[in-house]
Amino acid sequence: MADADTEPAVGAVSQLVPATLKAMHALEFAGRHISPTSLPQIVEAMAGRDDEAKAALALSRTLDWPERLKPVRACLEPAAAAAAAGIAGLRSANEAPQPIVAAYRALRNYAQAAQAIYPMAAFLKPVSQFFLEQSARGDATLAARLAAVDPAREKVGVMHAGGPPGTRGGFSLYVPETYDEGRAYPLVVALHGGSGNGGAFLWSWVREARTRGFIVLAPTAIGSTWSLMDPDTDGPSIDAMVEHVAEQWNIDASHQLLIGMSDGGTFSYVLGLRGGCRFTHIAPVAAAFHPMMLTFADEARLRDLPVYIVHGVEDWMFPPQLARQAEQTLGQAGAKVTYREIADLSHTYPRDENGAMLDWFMS
Repeated sequence: MADADTEPAVGAVSQLVPATLKAMHALEFAGRHISPTSLPQIVEAMAGRDDEAKAALALSRTLDWPERLKPVRACLEPAAAAAAAGIAGLRSANEAPQPIVAAYRALRNYAQAAQAIYPMAAFLKPVSQFFLEQSARGDATLAARLAAVDPAREKVGVMHAGGPPGTRGGFSLYVPETYDEGRAYPLVVALHGGSGNGGAFLWSWVREARTRGFIVLAPTAIGSTWSLMDPDTDGPSIDAMVEHVAEQWNIDASHQLLIGMSDGGTFSYVLGLRGGCRFTHIAPVAAAFHPMMLTFADEARLRDLPVYIVHGVEDWMFPPQLARQAEQTLGQAGAKVTYREIADLSHTYPRDENGAMLDWFMS
């Protein structure tokens, strides 16, 4: 039971955690369904979604937290503030000169909230379950394995290299806390979209990586986006990052997936079709494709190359015809193409497709 001096702070935790996670779920929903045409409905759906987080945050800030619980406060208050700010930003997006740009900017708060609250996954069951796939949240064996992990263990969890999360030319990394150096781990290298960064895109994969046990590397482009016209800029940088990770952790060389969103998806074509590419599978999402890309591709590389293409029927930036053309062109060149065209998907990353993609990757 809580001591008299900790009871108010414990009460604040009991409000901050569910309120923040609820707000983060709302941001996930918005991120999955957002588009220029759906934005008015998204804005309407966000009404009141930050009320609980704001109320819990306001209460927490009035309290004099005991010293031993201040690290908890340092996680939960910024997470609640970021989640609430994201929802508030979505609600006001229609008032901005470029509403969809303002909406995407508001959604960046999700990664900030995740970064802040994630350390509490080692101590608070609701946070731990939030960062698991839904089908695994009742898995007692997995819960016991996670509970047995030393929270102070080094070289596991979320890490950033080259500077703070999202630093140009740097990368973010997730290594499962249950990492066992005696087994080889699949590697997912996730390339962000043109306006994103690896520090944010990493959080699209932590839930699955923590559940299934694989390593995620999320690089940030050297420039404002990936060097699509000059792959020898970002390509060697990504190779160096993978080499570094392989030196530090046990990587399964037979299971290395290059997945990218938008410009990142296009760059996964650019890198993934070339001879000498280390990646065993590629998965472009919401990407642009042109048959001219095959001019630079390696014929032997294309033969039986596993490719998983995901595209939305409602993509307003790159029409689905581009993805259909990629499926046909790569298939004719000998690649083993799986094509997923999603009816309600716009130009956004479908986290709900990760599970099927991983089943394909590991099959």
